[in-house]
Amino acid sequence: MVGIVIVSHSKMIADGTAELALQMAPSAPIRAAGGLPDGGIGTDFQRIYDAIEAVNGPDGVVVLFDMGSSMMTAEMAIETLADPNVRLGDGPLVEGAIVAAVSSIMDHSLEEILAVVRQAGEGHKF
Repeated sequence: MVGIVIVSHSKMIADGTAELALQMAPSAPIRAAGGLPDGGIGTDFQRIYDAIEAVNGPDGVVVLFDMGSSMMTAEMAIETLADPNVRLGDGPLVEGAIVAAVSSIMDHSLEEILAVVRQAGEGHKF
């Protein structure tokens, strides 16, 4: 199964998004990486790196993020790993996490999951 990492500036948002996705796909390999070690708002490289490592397997990992600097911190962790099967997902955080989790337990490939994550945001164009 493809692993899923949820990166947010808020620990509560990351944990809540993971909880919601796990309601839909209880066996999906998901880790939340939100907030700073002191409980503050922000993103932490080590938390993201450790979350990726925890769910990384032969099928790869999709890393989802909430905004701005969480994307940059996630990209740094991905670059440090230098694993081509760890990729940044480009889509909405909550909807993307749900479709990624369901797709993962259905044994969809990394590329297929990246595509459904992108598609999850297409219905929200303003």
